Amino acid sequence: MLTSNLIPSHKVALWLVRHIDRLLESCGLSHYPVLEQVAYLAIIIAIAIAAGLVVRYAVVWLVRKIVRLRDGVVGREILERHVIQKCSHFIPPLVFLGMVPFAFSDESGLMRVIERIGLIYAVIALAYGIGAVLQFVFYQVNTRRNKRNLPLKGILNVILGVLWIIVAIVVVSILVNKSPGALLAGLTVFASALMLIFKDSILGFVAGIQMSENDMLHVGDWIQVPGTLANGNVEDVSLSTVKIRNFDNTLVMVPPYQLVSKGFQNYRAMQDTGARRIDVNIIINTDSVVRATKELTDSIVAAFPEMKAFVDRAAATPDGWICDNGPYVINGTTETNLGLFRAYVTTYLNANRHLSRAQMIMADNKPPTADGYVLEIYCFTDTSAWVAYEGIYSAIVEHLTTAMRAFGLVMHSSTRLAIDSAGTPVRS
Repeated sequence: MLTSNLIPSHKVALWLVRHIDRLLESCGLSHYPVLEQVAYLAIIIAIAIAAGLVVRYAVVWLVRKIVRLRDGVVGREILERHVIQKCSHFIPPLVFLGMVPFAFSDESGLMRVIERIGLIYAVIALAYGIGAVLQFVFYQVNTRRNKRNLPLKGILNVILGVLWIIVAIVVVSILVNKSPGALLAGLTVFASALMLIFKDSILGFVAGIQMSENDMLHVGDWIQVPGTLANGNVEDVSLSTVKIRNFDNTLVMVPPYQLVSKGFQNYRAMQDTGARRIDVNIIINTDSVVRATKELTDSIVAAFPEMKAFVDRAAATPDGWICDNGPYVINGTTETNLGLFRAYVTTYLNANRHLSRAQMIMADNKPPTADGYVLEIYCFTDTSAWVAYEGIYSAIVEHLTTAMRAFGLVMHSSTRLAIDSAGTPVRS
């Protein structure tokens, strides 16, 4: 029998040692005490790990049975996301720590080393399970209760980051056999360095809170960020990055704090209202704008019968022009062919069933330029769907640019869409 302090003298240990002695003796190795100690340690560790795995699989099997019997949606999602399996990793080290004393005496230095290794494994496994639970809770909240698509992933990342920082502190405290509180007190010396290292994460966390509190950004929003190539839909918002998929399927990553500090354009309100703006500037050659004669007016009424009501009403006014303030504004005059065309544009737009009546419909003259008179067409489609919007927009522009010929007007070659500061057409 061994006299070493490695093996304690309780009944379980003595029984196991006797069987190890017999096994080694049958193999002709009974005169190697070190080999007996190694075999004893290996068997105890193997038993502890095997017992832990058995308990783990038994718990997982039991939970699976309960979930399937209850047939709940949340239970099925727990199984699909493997939450129970991830949490059960904590069971083997727990059983191992419970069985380690059977392998060593209290005075054994090796026992203290192995116990520390087991504790570190247990702490990491516990944190892994807690992280799985937090991710599942986030998934439930984000898919079922986050009706506004708030960017909650940044908050989850912060919580997980704090969790693993705590794990790192606890692991170091176990290795050096010091209190975690003492380590935390020592970390205050490196606070400035940590602030510098995690600057982007801290700024991203603060920006995420600001965006959530002010309802600035949702996953799925169409945004445009000045000074960057970002112009598309938000796919993901994390602690350090906002992922944006442009309409050409390229991905652009922008730090959250850049959105808060420099600003961005969010088209969510346009999508929520279901109306999208059309803003076109048609530049008309100055020489083609003339006083409207009776013959010209009659030919226009003949070509566009809907103009007769306007011409008759305008003829009854002292100055020959009308500007209604009602829900369907007609803005025009019978004095010039441009005034008649302006009246026709508003008449045509008000009659167009694809435009929103809840939004402004207007045709007006901007200050003339060196290129000619500027006629602005301003209205909103009754849909924000991209393809449908482009179809409505194109049909209106095509019709008006061809109809103006009947009024004797000539479009200048510099006619353009309204251009915003980023150099992209304003069609929103």
